[in-house]
Amino acid sequence: MTPPHDQEPDTGGLVRPYVITNGREIADGDKFELVTLITAAQDQQQKARLDPEKRSLVELCEGGYLSVAEIAGHMELPVGVIKVLLSDLAESGHILTRAPVPAAQLTDIQVLQEVLDGLQARFG
Repeated sequence: MTPPHDQEPDTGGLVRPYVITNGREIADGDKFELVTLITAAQDQQQKARLDPEKRSLVELCEGGYLSVAEIAGHMELPVGVIKVLLSDLAESGHILTRAPVPAAQLTDIQVLQEVLDGLQARFG
């Protein structure tokens, strides 16, 4: 059974990713990894002029640092789309990026043993 011609099917607010990014794709020199941390810049006077998706992204990041993966999850958009939006927002100064915290390097076990030996010799 087809719906009458005067009724259009409900698309549920679906917006295609290429519409959100204006047909652009991720640049070759993409600096955003899934774990790159993003936060909103303090000066947000021009936020009202942003596209709805970019404005939502900036507002999401106003509470502190979020990773690219977290942003994509919250906004329910593909990571590639988020990276294009983040590139635009970084270029316009709306967001700040921070490299993820590097993994801790393990200390050499020999150094730890020498410290332990020195403490035991000094304090018994």
